[in-house]
Amino acid sequence: MAKILSNRLDKAEAAFFARETEFIMTRTFDAKPPELKGLVLVPMARGLPVGINEITYRRYFEAGESKIIADYAEDYPRVDVFGEEFTAKVYDIGDSFGYSIREIRASMRTGKRLDQRRALAARRSNERKLNKITLVSSTDCGTFGMLDYPGITEATLPNDGTGGSKSWRSKDADQILRDITDLLNAVVHPTKGQEVPDTLLLPLKTFTDLTTRRLGTTETSLLKYIRENFPQITRIDWLNELSGIGAGGANRVFIGKIDADHIENQIVTYFEQLDTEKKGGTYTIPCQSSTAGVIIYYPQAFAYADGV
Repeated sequence: MAKILSNRLDKAEAAFFARETEFIMTRTFDAKPPELKGLVLVPMARGLPVGINEITYRRYFEAGESKIIADYAEDYPRVDVFGEEFTAKVYDIGDSFGYSIREIRASMRTGKRLDQRRALAARRSNERKLNKITLVSSTDCGTFGMLDYPGITEATLPNDGTGGSKSWRSKDADQILRDITDLLNAVVHPTKGQEVPDTLLLPLKTFTDLTTRRLGTTETSLLKYIRENFPQITRIDWLNELSGIGAGGANRVFIGKIDADHIENQIVTYFEQLDTEKKGGTYTIPCQSSTAGVIIYYPQAFAYADGV
């Protein structure tokens, strides 16, 4: 008569599985994260308590102006501070990985560790979702992303390229440099110089074109010239998410002051492995992250233009 295997682990098997999941959890957190640029680019908010449902922040404005006063004057001008309050809801992101009883027993019998790649895949899947929410607003849950955040300035580029195009591939070097200047001015002029962008982000094909295009007969690339002649821009990079994000599928160029004073990524829980669950003949480990998306505290420090 064939031996009927139990659909539960015995004490030794359960102890082995507990040690393995603890080991896998440690390795998952120690693993080098993939190059997801949104998670690297946007500063992470610090000190967010685990388990919160909402994040409330306030934006303040100063009003009033000092003036010259006469001796014995009593009419000192009043200055004050006014505030606006905003609330962002926290949403959970989840996936899971697991092992069958047969896999656990086979691993114990052969002395081999359980496959860690499943745990890493679960973490990377969550990270990809966090990265997407960081960069692009979500219609599913209503979080805001950096690249299309409400209230940032939309600049319009001249369509004086070949065939009346806005694309930088159809424009010469002088026209591209003018467009970058216009983008800078879309932030600098309305804020009277209080906000000066330090980051220029481009679609990948546009970035590649600037690295390979030479200025006249020189060996200097257009990208190198931009770096050297716009000293306020300390970071120029590409983002895949800028391709096709604009109206009608247009590519977008983005500029802004990216630091923790102006923008933060509201990730409450980056990645967490929850308690193991038994489902039939499989042991499943749920994984969770939580985020409220991005908050831009000063939208006027950012601008974008479509059509590049």
